[in-house]
Amino acid sequence: MNIFVGNLSYSSTEQQLEELFGRYGKVDSARIISDRNTRRSRGFAFVEMPDDNEAKSAIEALNGSSFGGREIKVNEARPKEEFAPRRNRNRYRQ
Repeated sequence: MNIFVGNLSYSSTEQQLEELFGRYGKVDSARIISDRNTRRSRGFAFVEMPDDNEAKSAIEALNGSSFGGREIKVNEARPKEEFAPRRNRNRYRQ
């Protein structure tokens, strides 16, 4: 199961997330999402756990808990939605 972790401290590491979620079962990966240009953390991550029951236990236990001095938001990740391409709206104004 893919798990979304939000409101992360910018100093959090992927290893810390693996250790945190590892208390509840096997962790396949933990990826902190960073800004393309600055490489700075965007304050959220995705953790992949192969066992759905272990993942659900982790979500229930960790959602709203304190991690790195912040109250983290933890839930099942939703698939990325397809968006219509953006267009420059100013181009059509006169």
